[in-house]
Amino acid sequence: MLRPSSKQIVDAFEEIGRLKKEKNAVILAHYYQDPDIQDVADFVGDSLELARAAQRSTADLIVFAGVHFMAEGAKILNPSRKVVLPDLRAGCSLANSCPPDAFAALRARHPDHFVVSYINCSAAIKAQSDVICTSSNAKKIISKVPADRPILFAPDRNLGAWLEKETGRSMLLWQGACIVHETFSERKIAALQLEHPDAELIAHPECEATLLSKAAFVGSTSALLKHVIASPKQKFIVATEAGILHQMRRQAPGKELIAAPPNQDCACNDCPYMKLNTLDKLLSALRDETPELTMPEDLRRKAEAPLLRMLEWSQ
Repeated sequence: MLRPSSKQIVDAFEEIGRLKKEKNAVILAHYYQDPDIQDVADFVGDSLELARAAQRSTADLIVFAGVHFMAEGAKILNPSRKVVLPDLRAGCSLANSCPPDAFAALRARHPDHFVVSYINCSAAIKAQSDVICTSSNAKKIISKVPADRPILFAPDRNLGAWLEKETGRSMLLWQGACIVHETFSERKIAALQLEHPDAELIAHPECEATLLSKAAFVGSTSALLKHVIASPKQKFIVATEAGILHQMRRQAPGKELIAAPPNQDCACNDCPYMKLNTLDKLLSALRDETPELTMPEDLRRKAEAPLLRMLEWSQ
């Protein structure tokens, strides 16, 4: 896909700025979006930060540059506001790995379990949960679950296994995973470490356990960003979706950042769903106020309670 010219980008930014004022709109963007989208957004963050930004919003129109479950979260927290997503096909492999009917059947077999669901899931899964978590607040959320309650954690098995190790809580894990975070090649990363012995390997907890065991720092997307900014180290191998490198370069200029390589010669460390959103699609969504994210009110109410509990518990 060809990148827009500088003039096209400037013209799009100007038109987006005009439309935001005209429509009282706000643009929320995830760290994994293309740099142009991050640069034009009113707020850029990880899932927890974006959930808080959506909750605080006073805009009439929320344009969510992310994936489907994120836009759903904004609508759940802002039922009276219109929420649009630049491309409704922007789903999530992790959310897709947890079908609501199959999850309901697992819950029925374990009715005593307290259900903690990672935010990377559909509204239908949130509605079946006791509380939601993100990779930023997961340890804090797990610590607040009563010690006498067994935990069912969904849908990411890698994050769940990491949390078991970090918190000491044994959990029943749904066997879902992110296609991006499972593509990183340990062999290629090891070769990179030999080539760059002064580089620190940092990784997102959605990566597989064997890779996490080799990382000097493991954390959420925002935690990885903060670590790069604060660390005295000057070189990093970054094992998460490559979109975060844009913010790292902006906020930690001069530091050398190496995207962890995937198993194959492809752009597999770019989330194909996140990258369905483009600057042109964002402009169209803002101008036309479509495609709109909607959901039945009964589903929204059921999904809202565990989301609000997460925001309360993560204060």
